[in-house]
Amino acid sequence: MSVEDSFDVVVIGGGPGGYVAAIRAAQLGLKSACIEFRGALGGTCLNVGCIPSKALLESSEMYDKVAKHSKDYGVTVDSVAADVPAMVDRKNGIVKKFTRGIEGLLKKNKVSYLKGLGSIVSANEVEVTDDAGGKQRYQAKHIVIATGSEPVEIPIAKFDGKTVVSSTEALDFEKPPEHMVVIGGGVIGLELGSVWKRLGSKVTVIEAMPKLLMQMDESISKAMHKILGAQGLEFLLGTKVTGVEVNGDSAVVKAESSSGEAIELPCDKVLVSVGRRAFTKGLGLENVGIEVDERGKVKVNSHLQTSISNIYAIGDVIDGPMLAHKAEEEGVAVAEMVAGKPGHVNYEAIPGIIYTWPEVAAVGRSEQQCKDEGIEYKTGQFPYIANGRAICAGHSDGFVKIIADAKTDRILGAHMVGPSVSELISEIVVGIEFGASAEDIARSMHGHPTLSEATKEAALAVEKRAIHI
Repeated sequence: MSVEDSFDVVVIGGGPGGYVAAIRAAQLGLKSACIEFRGALGGTCLNVGCIPSKALLESSEMYDKVAKHSKDYGVTVDSVAADVPAMVDRKNGIVKKFTRGIEGLLKKNKVSYLKGLGSIVSANEVEVTDDAGGKQRYQAKHIVIATGSEPVEIPIAKFDGKTVVSSTEALDFEKPPEHMVVIGGGVIGLELGSVWKRLGSKVTVIEAMPKLLMQMDESISKAMHKILGAQGLEFLLGTKVTGVEVNGDSAVVKAESSSGEAIELPCDKVLVSVGRRAFTKGLGLENVGIEVDERGKVKVNSHLQTSISNIYAIGDVIDGPMLAHKAEEEGVAVAEMVAGKPGHVNYEAIPGIIYTWPEVAAVGRSEQQCKDEGIEYKTGQFPYIANGRAICAGHSDGFVKIIADAKTDRILGAHMVGPSVSELISEIVVGIEFGASAEDIARSMHGHPTLSEATKEAALAVEKRAIHI
C-alpha cells in the first residue's frame, strides 16, 4: 500500500460532523480524508433534511403570506398560485449548490474525498466500496465515525416511498396531498406538516403522548398546539396508531384514543416521523469490537473515543440531540483532540430549533428539568404582542422566556416562540457559554425597534421589572 493510501485521519461520513472534522483536521496539519457514499456531500442535513426542508418552508411561507395576508400590509394581489414543482426545483437547486460548495471546501483544504461506502476493517484500516463494487483499502492513524442517522420505520406503517413515506419522500411530492396524516408530533412532523398545510393539504397529526413536542418546555408545547391549531393543523393527542392499510394511492390510518375510541382516517399520504436512529449498517463495528448501546448508538467517552481508543464517533451516531450543529462542534473537537489540542463541546449550550412559523427555539434547561433536578429557579417572560418590531412585521404570536438560578441569577435556559427566534437564541447560547446572568442580558443595550428587545425584556422580567408590560 502506497503512502498516498495512508492518512492521519479518515472520517467515515460526509455530513455536517464528518466534513467539518476532516477540514478542521487538515487545518491543523493532519493528512485527512472524508468518505461519503451518497455521491453528494452534506449528509442527511444538506441532502434530505435541514436545508431542503427550510427551502420548502420558505416557499410555502411566501405563498401563504401573499395569498392570505398581503392585504394586511396594504398590498393587493389579483391572483396567486402555488407552483409546487417549481418550489421543489428551487429546493433541489439550493441543495446542489451547497453540495458542490462543500466539495470545493474539501479541495481547498486538501482533504481527500473518497466516494463510496466506508467500513472499518481493523483499528487502523478502512475499506471503501464504490458504486461498481470495487474496493480500496486505506491506512488511518485515527478513524472518525460520522455516519449520521436514518428515519425510524415502524412495523405497522412500513415505508413504501409513495403512500407511506419518510421525511425524505415528503420533500418531493409533485402536488399537495389531499389529506396527509402525520404519525408523530415532533419537530419533523410539525415542520413538514406546516409546509403542506400552507400549500392546501388537510393535515392531521397523531401523537401517542398527551402533548406535542414532549421534550420541550411546557410553555412551548401549549403555545404551539394553540398556534398551529389556529393555522388549520388538526391534532389527535394521546392517540396510538394501531395500523395502516394501503390500497394503491390511498391509505386508511387506524388509531385508538386514550379513552379507547377507535379512529379511522382515510388519506392519500402517511408521513411517519417518529424519530431517527443511528446509521451503522455495513460500518464493520463488529470487526473491531466497538460497543453500541441498546438503541444501536455507538458508545463514546468524554473525549468522543469509542472502545477502540484511536476510533472516534460524533453526531447522530452517538448519544445526544440529533442536530447538525452538535455534530459540527463534535467534529471540530475530535480533530483538535487528535492534533493534541484541548477540544471541547459544551452540551449545556446546544440550541434546539423548529422552523415552523412562528419559529421555536430553546437552549438549556426547561422548568420541568429544573424541578426534576431540585434547582430553585425564577423565570421572566415577555410576549411579542408588546414588541414594536413584531407588530410592524405582522408577527406578534409568541414570547421569550428566560429561566435563571434563583440564588445566583445564572441563566439556566431560554425558550422562545416567535418570528426569527432561530437567530435570537444565539444571544442566550453565548450567555450560557460565558456563564452570564439574566441581569447581564437585562443591562445590555439592545437596538430599537428590534425583535431582540423581547429577550432583554424577558431578562428584566426575571426580576419582575420589565418595562413594556
